[in-house]
Amino acid sequence: MARNFDELAELAWLCDVDEAARTRLAARYPRAKVTADFDELLTDPELEAVVISTPVPTHYELAGRALEAGKHVFVEKPPAMRGDEIDELVRIAEQRDLVLMPGHLLLYHPGVQKLKELVDAGALGEVLYVYGNRQNFGVIRKVENALWSLGVHDLSVILHLLDEEPDEVVALGRDLIQPGVEDVVFCYLRFPSGKIAHMHLSWLDPHKMRRMTVVGRERMVVFDDMEPERKVTVYDKAPEEPAVGSYGEWRTRTGDIHIPKVSTDEPLRLECEHFLRLVRGEGDRPKVARDGAMVVRALERLTESLGAG
Repeated sequence: MARNFDELAELAWLCDVDEAARTRLAARYPRAKVTADFDELLTDPELEAVVISTPVPTHYELAGRALEAGKHVFVEKPPAMRGDEIDELVRIAEQRDLVLMPGHLLLYHPGVQKLKELVDAGALGEVLYVYGNRQNFGVIRKVENALWSLGVHDLSVILHLLDEEPDEVVALGRDLIQPGVEDVVFCYLRFPSGKIAHMHLSWLDPHKMRRMTVVGRERMVVFDDMEPERKVTVYDKAPEEPAVGSYGEWRTRTGDIHIPKVSTDEPLRLECEHFLRLVRGEGDRPKVARDGAMVVRALERLTESLGAG
């Protein structure tokens, strides 16, 4: 993160409570001031924006303090742990005309951007459903469950693709290794338009998968981040209504398979560039914050469902 902002803008401050980390950062970025005191950098009148990359429970407090100090904020995901917290941050940002950008890195992956381009252009026809697979064997967490560790990635992509907030969510999971920490979680989401989505999240699985599938009435598309070359594949597959004079059976149509060219640009670099454009006044500041809030609210509801069993 520091590397990109040092190359794209003026890296003015580096803040870390760990002394060894501060020493390393000071050696690598000698032009930046280094501190362990977050409030010290917030009092700098020339500082325009702050990037918060700290443990999740600290995001809400630190982002709120930075916004109250009049700074634009880029905060790693999720920016808060509860819906009322993120709503408060969004309100402060809008009142002060400041950027509040959650760090949903996967949205800046060129493969996901291609998915969004295909969906918005109507290339798939009406989108019917979306599902994500994010599985691996390890690393097994002791505190953060699979929903919070893995699910926020796919959840942000699903909401970005459909541009809707779910009106029904269900999450089921099991704590198979660490008591109280779900290792495998299945999530179901239904949207006001009738679209549905599913997420399979696990670090207790024989397969390493990072895949998102979008099924439309005309075509289907798969984003597979484990593929070194074939990141996005479009399948010309769809059901067809019965022909006149037939017995009424539905038929399936299978056409060409298309692999569109996908950029190899670094997602983190694209994400940092987007934040700086927002700081300069380019783009829709309120939408970025509201989209982030939609993810937090859905995550909170899924967590409640998971806890209820």
